[in-house]
Amino acid sequence: MCRVCGCDHQDHEHDHDNDHDHDHPHTHRVSLQSALLAKNDRLAEELRVHLGHQEIVALNLIGSPGAGKTTLLEHTIRALPSSISVSVVEGDQATDNDARRIAATGCRVVQINTGAGCHLDATMMDRGLGELSPARRSLVFIENVGNLVCPALFDLGERAKVVVLSVTEGEDKPLKYPHVFRAASVLVLTKSDLVPHLDVDISQYVANARRVNPALQVFPVSARRGDGLAEWCGWLRSQVGDLS
Repeated sequence: MCRVCGCDHQDHEHDHDNDHDHDHPHTHRVSLQSALLAKNDRLAEELRVHLGHQEIVALNLIGSPGAGKTTLLEHTIRALPSSISVSVVEGDQATDNDARRIAATGCRVVQINTGAGCHLDATMMDRGLGELSPARRSLVFIENVGNLVCPALFDLGERAKVVVLSVTEGEDKPLKYPHVFRAASVLVLTKSDLVPHLDVDISQYVANARRVNPALQVFPVSARRGDGLAEWCGWLRSQVGDLS
């Protein structure tokens, strides 16, 4: 169970036949949540300083299951120039399926399984970076657990959060899940090749996302067809500097 976001609501059950005061347990829970987030944020800031000293750019990819995060990474890794060293931290509740897909590109990858956990946290990231040992002046992608809610709450020491949203998910997603879009610097709108077969409008996705975050950069991409990959990779190169 995530003790901060409370994904497992079993501990919310009460025997309402008993006459008791709910104020104290709820106050205690808020205090615990604040303490956990504060501890996570302290470690995340230490990681950010360390990564900065090493000139390592870490990007936290957040998206729902099936949004196309792993496919985007596979094609991005292959599209980036070989002069840019890339490594990946893979977060999933179980299996190493995505890590094996990333490894097939020739990229170094470490898998972190969270069990019932719905997100990565700074402690997991610290452990993952220790195993990964990314090169100085390199790019690290963090593929977070599939979820638009919990991962947005936890700082991992990244330079930026990147929301990965499929055009199949609905134009209203930025309005329904505003926190992650507000926290992000970039939106990658995946599976853009499917737009002609769907009753969706990319401009509405962009408009809704920018209602939440006017500064959000948006990259419509079809990873499989290659549409938009050059623009997305251009932004990535601007983050690490052109090493070619």
